[in-house]
Amino acid sequence: MYSILARTLATPAGLYLICCLVIAMTSVANAGKVRIKDICDFQNKQQEDLIGYGLVIGLDGTGDGTGTQFTVQSLVNMMERMGLTVEQNKVKVKNVAAVMVTAKISSHLSKGSYVDVMVSSVGDASSLQGGTLLMTPLSALDGVQRAVAQGPISIGGFNVQVDDGNKIVNNYTLVGRVPGGGKITNPLEGPSSENRELRLSLRDPDFTTIHRVAERINIKYGLLAYPLDAGTIKLVVPDSLSHQTSRIKFISDIGLLQIVPDATARVVINEKTGTIVVGQHVTIEPVAIAHGTITVNIQSSPVISQPEPFSDGQTVVTQDSRINVADEKARVINLKRVVYLSDVAKALNQIGATPRDIIAIFQALKQAGALRSELIIL
Repeated sequence: MYSILARTLATPAGLYLICCLVIAMTSVANAGKVRIKDICDFQNKQQEDLIGYGLVIGLDGTGDGTGTQFTVQSLVNMMERMGLTVEQNKVKVKNVAAVMVTAKISSHLSKGSYVDVMVSSVGDASSLQGGTLLMTPLSALDGVQRAVAQGPISIGGFNVQVDDGNKIVNNYTLVGRVPGGGKITNPLEGPSSENRELRLSLRDPDFTTIHRVAERINIKYGLLAYPLDAGTIKLVVPDSLSHQTSRIKFISDIGLLQIVPDATARVVINEKTGTIVVGQHVTIEPVAIAHGTITVNIQSSPVISQPEPFSDGQTVVTQDSRINVADEKARVINLKRVVYLSDVAKALNQIGATPRDIIAIFQALKQAGALRSELIIL
């Protein structure tokens, strides 16, 4: 039997079968693995949030109104710095909007590097579409200026006003982004490269995952990683890697190591958009679900009563209201065993439940104690 198997595997078909088995086993072994750099951050870098106040110009009549005094004052001050004297009470700012500009920088960025900045309206502008941010200094919490921002704004939508009563709005147009609009002028200083200890921070703290990360590093390099808590690992750089070039390669190699992270059972719901995201380990206890809706439709029609000719009466307008109530038949699902929540969502879709219905059911399941997961509502 073994000789027959050996002769079979020695044929081209047998070699092809061996290759397929090796590829399949490798795929199974790598399933769910991620690189350490994709779930962790090295805390050898400093980060800082920046903020600034600026003006957006070039708007098509969608800027701040004359009642927004700080926009008018800012525009007048800017004109005076440019050598132009204008009267504040004669300035119209319908094409200008006051905005707050925010950005985030790290010590890995050098002088002259560019970052994206966020622009948010602070006045009564109706849209930032088509606007350009004028040069705005950005400072940290300590007041030190770190960057300047300028450039055209991208809002990813539009706001079209047809007349006084009709308009078309796509996405939110009072917050925009200037890609690469911030230029670093005063970079942050990172920690000294002579420090032998590094901190590895897990973006989503979890004891199981942090243990697997430390175990994987120690298997590769020896006893160098020491978990401190659910989200931090102390990493000791060997003396042989104290040189800056070797240190950078050491950090790079650690980031490329792969592990299988663990995750808590979690359901994330965004009620504004009707979005539902269900994690892998979410389960539900035996429960019966009944859901129906009641629709109330109220219609009001004007009824006009005219007085008789040549009388002293007046025309009277009243309202004739009609109320219709439609009670939808409840849709019932009976679960007699523990199932994954994804199966429940599939069953709800099959009976025609809308995303809003599913969100209401998930919230009720959590209150009933049948939903075995963390429920996050955005």
